[in-house]
Amino acid sequence: QVQLVESGGGLVQAGGSLRLSCAASGSIFSINAMGWYRQAPGKQRELVAGITSGGITNYTDPVKGRFTISRDNAKNTVYLQMNSLKPEDTAVYYCNAKLRVNLYFSDYDYWGQGTQVTVSS
Repeated sequence: QVQLVESGGGLVQAGGSLRLSCAASGSIFSINAMGWYRQAPGKQRELVAGITSGGITNYTDPVKGRFTISRDNAKNTVYLQMNSLKPEDTAVYYCNAKLRVNLYFSDYDYWGQGTQVTVSS
């Protein structure tokens, strides 16, 4: 089984920082991309940041300059460093991985359980 385990969420005041981490484990052949999504109450889940196996990154406009995504391929772990947090960043953050479990199956999306990030004003 493939598991994505997230950690690092919590409560922080506006202007503060948090670092999220997500470790993938189990039967994994390769991880081609990992990313972070978030979903606030009553809103659609949206991509926050993504990173490919080659290190190419992309960010949603509201977090550019504040958030940084990184990846440790040896540990199958992705991180999201969140600085200068704002109340509008409050959401459940979900880790995503596009990975292959073996040579006989195509890439498939796997999701973490979600971690709550709350930013107080």
